[in-house]
Amino acid sequence: MNPDPSGEKIMGRIIAIANQKGGVGKTTTAVNLSACIAALGRKTLLIDLDPQGNATQGCGVDKNSLPKSLYDIMINNSSPDEVKTATSMEGLELIPSNRDLVGAEVELVDMERREFKLRDNIAHLRNEYEYIFVDCPPSLSLLTLNGLVAADGVLITLQCEYYALEGLSELLNTIILVRDNLNPDLQVSGVLLTMFQHTNLCRQVMDDVRGHLGDKVFKTIIPRNVTLGEAPSFGQPIIVYDNKSSGAKAYQLLARELLSRG
Repeated sequence: MNPDPSGEKIMGRIIAIANQKGGVGKTTTAVNLSACIAALGRKTLLIDLDPQGNATQGCGVDKNSLPKSLYDIMINNSSPDEVKTATSMEGLELIPSNRDLVGAEVELVDMERREFKLRDNIAHLRNEYEYIFVDCPPSLSLLTLNGLVAADGVLITLQCEYYALEGLSELLNTIILVRDNLNPDLQVSGVLLTMFQHTNLCRQVMDDVRGHLGDKVFKTIIPRNVTLGEAPSFGQPIIVYDNKSSGAKAYQLLARELLSRG
């Protein structure tokens, strides 16, 4: 951890990346923002909270041959130190997941403090990382709830499409409920517009979202970009796969903007 000017350690920030809708650039953002933050010299951890394990694969880790996964942390109380692993990006470590995590959804139901399982098990990691990102599942499930309870902030990815605001409203209401009942410190870290194309619809959605949420919307916009779709199949973040692509440049800008927000 980098000390602040007073000589005290700075506690790491935990940011959940969420949207209950799939296919809106959530995992793409989790992998590439984490990598870009790490590239700026900040020790970073990515937690794959999605049973699909796409963030795990996108970091170059085979989800089908994991000795242990996030499931073991959530259900068997394994130490994160036993589970976390290096990635294809220097400075970025991963707590991986796979389909085993589907079972956790069921097993958590009857557990005490079921909403706090992730928070309780990763609390000490704040002392080891400057940024911890949590890639939540594309649903408002018990797993997503664990991600929101563990986090300081929520980064919402929003595809520029017709029904975007409707889904955003539902997620914002969920965040308010979590803040009121489980995690009073939870804030919206920002709303990120993804898969942007220069069409009238995209511009209209952008204007509407910024009109409703103002400065909560990141200035950086992630374009629709072929290489962003290709990089996961090579197990590489976009800045490793093609550092000169428009997608890589956008996520590098986003990383700097996030850091500037504190």
